[in-house]
Amino acid sequence: MQSEVEVERTPGLPPTIVVEDLHKTYDLGEVQVHALRGVSLQVEPGESVAIMGASGSGKSTFMNLIGCLDRPTHGVYLLDGEDVSRLSKRELAHIRNRKIGFVFQGFNLLPRTSAVENVELPLLYAGVDGEERRERAYESLRLVGLEGRENHHPAQLSGGQQQRVAIARALINNPAILLADEPTGNLDSRTSVEIMEVFQRLNEEHHLTILLVTHEPDISRFARRIVVFRDGRIRSDLSVAVPASAAQILSTMPAAEEDGELVETDEERGG
Repeated sequence: MQSEVEVERTPGLPPTIVVEDLHKTYDLGEVQVHALRGVSLQVEPGESVAIMGASGSGKSTFMNLIGCLDRPTHGVYLLDGEDVSRLSKRELAHIRNRKIGFVFQGFNLLPRTSAVENVELPLLYAGVDGEERRERAYESLRLVGLEGRENHHPAQLSGGQQQRVAIARALINNPAILLADEPTGNLDSRTSVEIMEVFQRLNEEHHLTILLVTHEPDISRFARRIVVFRDGRIRSDLSVAVPASAAQILSTMPAAEEDGELVETDEERGG
């Protein structure tokens, strides 16, 4: 069992995320849906936070607001000290490209494009020159353990490797935060732990701030903090004294085959 204690704030660097009295209401004709009802939260630099809750609890709405994909009806959202609550759509797009990396359940890779070209895409949209794009893309792929796979197309990669490409793409702009929405939802058990090992390594070695939406307790145990939503409010906010170590768990699991050496691909497992 993981040990949980109330979250303690350490003075020092300003918070990466500050949310105060955040509300989001959707108007559906004659019906109003109150997706968020006064959420307040701080996330410190280098935290690893799992966002949990049942369907309709508000967690996805919260992540859309944090990811600058939507704007709150009421409340304040500061990202690295900048108030992004009332920015225009164009300004929000700029913030997304500059400060936020996204990883989704679906890998969202271009099928006819190599891994390194998929990773380069955000830099291409940002107008970065070709040589720098390629150099940074190779470095991102190295960080997620895909050396030697840079020129493989998605169909030549397992599900876990495709998700690593998606993570590398999310890292390419050196974001302030990485938002992961059910990133292990399409993966088998071992591959899920492998992806969490990547997240833990990025968090611990590179101090990357990570927010991860998951409905799986087995995945949330790898985070340093667990925030649970219910009915548009935060039900609990607990830090984890000793998160599970994905690297240690992997060392006790059967090895996975790559290139026909040891084990099957994700698809052959039925994952």
